[in-house]
Order: sequence, then structure tokens, then C-alpha cells
Amino acid sequence: MESGKAGKAVKARAYWRANLRLVGILLGIWALVSYGAGILFRDWLDQWAIGGFKLGFWFAQQGAIYVFVILIFVYVVLMNRLDRKFGYNTPDKNL
Repeated sequence: MESGKAGKAVKARAYWRANLRLVGILLGIWALVSYGAGILFRDWLDQWAIGGFKLGFWFAQQGAIYVFVILIFVYVVLMNRLDRKFGYNTPDKNL
């Protein structure tokens, strides 16, 4: 009986670790796009344009927001995959 609880705890820690790794990667991408493209690499990116606006300016004003929304959808897809991998996608009948 105790081995079942221990197994669940190990599985839950692995799931949480994978979740934190995913969140860290996605936050890193968001930081790179919003801070990097909009501020640090703005001058270099300004050599290209999107819709008549310099690319660095576009990322600072619009692009970072678009990337953030895309990352939300990516997070949902990857978390659903992670839930299936660890068996957390089934409804809990004890609730």
C-alpha cells in the first residue's frame, strides 16, 4: 500500500519538474522576445520592416504581445501532452 503512495509521489514530482521546465523555457522565450527584440536588439532589427514599421519598434509595440499569446497556446498543447504522458488527463471521480 505504501509503495503505491511512494510511486504516486515520485510521479507527481516528475510531473511538476517537467511542468516547471516547460514554464521556464516558455518564459525564457517570452523574455528574449519582449526584452531582447524590443530593447536590446532593436537597433539591429530596425534594418528590416513589417507593415512599414521598423522591426525593432514592431516587436516592442506588437510582436511581443503576439508571441505571448502564441506561447499561451503552445503551453496548453504541451501541458495536455504532459498530462497524457503522466496520466493526469482522466477526470477524477472523487471530486
